[in-house]
Amino acid sequence: MGTSLLITAVVVLVVSTGVNGCPPADREALLAFKAALHESYLGIFSNWTGTDCCQYWYGVICDPETKRVADISLRGEFDGPFIQKAGLTRYMNGSISPAICKLERLSSIVISDWKGISGIIPKCIASLPFLRILDLIGNQISGEIPYDIGKLSRLTVLNVADNRITGRIPRSIVNLSSLMHLDLRNNSISGTIPQDFGKLRMLSRALLSGNRISGPIPYTISYIYRLSDIDLSMNRISGPIPESIGKMAVLATLNLDGNMISGKLPATLMNSSISILNLSRNAIEGNIPDVFGPRSYFMIMDLSYNNLKGPIPKSIASASYIGHLDLSHNHLCGSIPVGSWFEHLEASSFVNNDCLCGKPLKTC
Repeated sequence: MGTSLLITAVVVLVVSTGVNGCPPADREALLAFKAALHESYLGIFSNWTGTDCCQYWYGVICDPETKRVADISLRGEFDGPFIQKAGLTRYMNGSISPAICKLERLSSIVISDWKGISGIIPKCIASLPFLRILDLIGNQISGEIPYDIGKLSRLTVLNVADNRITGRIPRSIVNLSSLMHLDLRNNSISGTIPQDFGKLRMLSRALLSGNRISGPIPYTISYIYRLSDIDLSMNRISGPIPESIGKMAVLATLNLDGNMISGKLPATLMNSSISILNLSRNAIEGNIPDVFGPRSYFMIMDLSYNNLKGPIPKSIASASYIGHLDLSHNHLCGSIPVGSWFEHLEASSFVNNDCLCGKPLKTC
């Protein structure tokens, strides 16, 4: 009887230890992850001590039931208790250790805005089945996005902006069926946008500016019903703008400036739900479609530095609102329409055209 009670007590002790503290394997993985990073100013790893990584380890959050590590959140620009210390530098270098992949219950990895973290994205990150957020913005990470990133069926946020990422956009990215936010801005990514990009049906923001992406805008992008923000600016995109983009139900921002886009201006863009339209510094030609109406509401419309010709359409005066308009550096000709919201525009909105006239330029 005494032996039976002793065995029961040992079992209870083992179970309670597993429930009340993080597993030793998770703790070892975190310490290996920490060993590859060097942060000398804020001391954010100073409380990564003791046997229980779920208690007071800065930036570590565990699942309350399993005690497995669920989230790593280390933000260099976050005003947390360490960052608030006056005069301390927000800088960390080193690399992201593949040991992070041993934390197999991870739901989010946020290691952002540390300026000095380099190395590559560990390929094994694509094997974390519960990962929902991968945010590595604002470092010096190089190499390619893991080719099999598409395995992360639960991923909702992929943010590797402001790094030194190279290579192509992985074809498997279109398999991220839960992806809502894609931010690849300001890297050195090349190649084309996958043709079946439209498979990302949950996507609301596609931010790919400041790379070396070439080729056409895939027409399938218009299949993404929830997409409200497209930014492909400062790339090497060529070919025409798909007319179907102007028919997207909730698209509010379309930034395509600084590319090699050609063809005519789709009429659908002028009378759509888009409120910020920037197509400047391309090779768009032909007339501005005369299809403006009450649905036309633009906080910004920038068509400067293209090859547009003909008159400014008279229907533009019937637009509900145009806050900032820039038609400069084209081949437009004729009189500038009169409209209530035209009165605040300056000459810089119309300069360097062939023969525009009327207020705020010289009289016709």
